[in-house]
Amino acid sequence: MPTAYKDYYKILGVERSASVKDIKQAYRRLARKHHPDVNPGDKASEEKFKEISEAYEVLSDKEKRAKYDQFGQYWQQAGQPGAGPPPGWERDFPGGGFDTTGSGFSDFFEMLFGQERAGTHGTRRRTWTPARGRDVEYEIEVSLEDAFSGATKAFTIDGRRIEVKIPKGVKHGSRIRLAGQGEPGPGSESGDLYLIVRLRRHPRFDVKDSDLYTDVPVPFTIAALGGEVEVGTLSGKVSMKIPAGTNGGQTFRLAAQGMPHLRGSGRGDLYARVKVTVPKTLSQRERELLTELAKLQGQK
Repeated sequence: MPTAYKDYYKILGVERSASVKDIKQAYRRLARKHHPDVNPGDKASEEKFKEISEAYEVLSDKEKRAKYDQFGQYWQQAGQPGAGPPPGWERDFPGGGFDTTGSGFSDFFEMLFGQERAGTHGTRRRTWTPARGRDVEYEIEVSLEDAFSGATKAFTIDGRRIEVKIPKGVKHGSRIRLAGQGEPGPGSESGDLYLIVRLRRHPRFDVKDSDLYTDVPVPFTIAALGGEVEVGTLSGKVSMKIPAGTNGGQTFRLAAQGMPHLRGSGRGDLYARVKVTVPKTLSQRERELLTELAKLQGQK
């Protein structure tokens, strides 16, 4: 009978990208639930416990997991010298059987299990070619300024110093691929390294997609009478008109003053929220004028 495929990731309830820590936590949670001591006489729980233990044994082992990810239910046979394909492989891999030249098993199973093939110059052994290394992911923290302008930064990952080009307009959660810098393969090609960008919190700007949001202090006199204020951006300062009678909390849009678009040209917008400021101290003359204004408005 062919080996039935068991999705060990599904059995443990984790994603294929799950870390060893995630796998261990999932196993412990399920093991406590289905342990025979907790469910005496329950055959279903006993079988479930065996299943999750089998899944954990494979996924918690780096080499076993790599083979399982590559070869599925045939991971144990992979690389065994002289091992042929398992019974029923034709049903598991339709169309992948013997070739039409009479040379034996298909190249796939020669790679997977290794085959002895007869040629005009005698017997030649085709040994198993190890799979490429696994892709890995790491988070990197990027400043908003570097995401705005683009930069080349150095990071230390697993003891390696890696230089990374940060593209303009990179977003929180963006993935940067470094080909061949992932997990080394068992004597073969390395996997890829994916860096997950986490934008560092900025003291002045909030980010949403390619747009920026900031608070702009506006003196109460300009808010009342109208005028202009300077707004700081990531590329300098711009002037913003304040209409007379502007209230605190009003937001004004400054077009194309946000983040560069990661793909394509142009920039997002900057949204400036008005924060009306009132002086903490007043001169005698200022106090007199404000008192007079209050009287004119009928205020006590």
